[in-house]
Amino acid sequence: MNARVLVIYTGGTIGMVPSEQGYVPEPGFHDRVQAQLESLGEAALPEYDLIELDRLIDSANLVPNDWREIALAIEQNWKTYDGFVVLHGTDTLAYTASALSFMLEGTNKPVILTGSQIPLAQLRNDALDNLVTSLMLAASREIFEVCVYFNGRLLRGNRSLKVRSSGFDAFDSPNAPWLGQAGINIDLRPDLLLPPGRPCFQIPEFDPAAVTVLTVFPGMPASLIEAAVDSSAVKALVLQTYGVGNPPDADSALIGALEVAAKRGVCILNLTQCQQGAVSQGAYATGATLNRIGVVPGADMTLEAAFTKLHYLLGLGIEGEELRQSMQASLRGELSEG
Repeated sequence: MNARVLVIYTGGTIGMVPSEQGYVPEPGFHDRVQAQLESLGEAALPEYDLIELDRLIDSANLVPNDWREIALAIEQNWKTYDGFVVLHGTDTLAYTASALSFMLEGTNKPVILTGSQIPLAQLRNDALDNLVTSLMLAASREIFEVCVYFNGRLLRGNRSLKVRSSGFDAFDSPNAPWLGQAGINIDLRPDLLLPPGRPCFQIPEFDPAAVTVLTVFPGMPASLIEAAVDSSAVKALVLQTYGVGNPPDADSALIGALEVAAKRGVCILNLTQCQQGAVSQGAYATGATLNRIGVVPGADMTLEAAFTKLHYLLGLGIEGEELRQSMQASLRGELSEG
């Protein structure tokens, strides 16, 4: 039996059209896709349907509950289709890929996110190859997880990040190997792909104020941390520190502000500012200070994975020590353990 794939268009450059204000999302993408694919002739594409979100998103305007809407669209159609392609703007695509990986627990079908740097409507574009290859990947019987496909690279969704603002090779996974590569052939890495699970989707509502992010910089005042966690709505802080997880520990006021926040119950997660590598909290005395005050080491998670994982767990009502432990465990292959 041929695979059936559902394509969900959420907005983004791939389906945009020119306007006086620049590229903008526009309904009617289905017809443009159909025309492009029909121009390929008798191509061996899987059977597919395409739906559009009621409100198309310019991905720079994405909010956490947009992840919920996309996940619900997948859940509602899960039994009808063999795979899914989510067309998304590139700016926040890695956030959505990470969020979906957590909500779609026990995935036993491929969910492929893709987009483009140039719209499908333009003569010269990267959109058509990304779309066609994603359709083929979504029909695969070997992929059972949320992935990003872009410019020949198949990446674990919660390991991906946008590494180039305008290049076609916009996405990579610096802390994890590619799951596959598309050239003349599509070559997958079965040894790296997650095994199939038993679907047990958990799709919470999100409080957009629950998680905040701060990047450490030279001379950073303690008042920034105090302001960031001042609201009782803030349940978690992602702190991006230097190197292997080092803060400016000579600043007693800054460390004191972190300690006060931790004692108040804010989960503080330590990530490295480096694109590649992991937090080794305690390798230097500066990092050991964070251990003392209860900051959670974020291993080699991307910011996108850490941010969405915190939102997901908090949305499920998980807090305190359970949240701290869950953030240090690999739920969907988002971090390297051991």
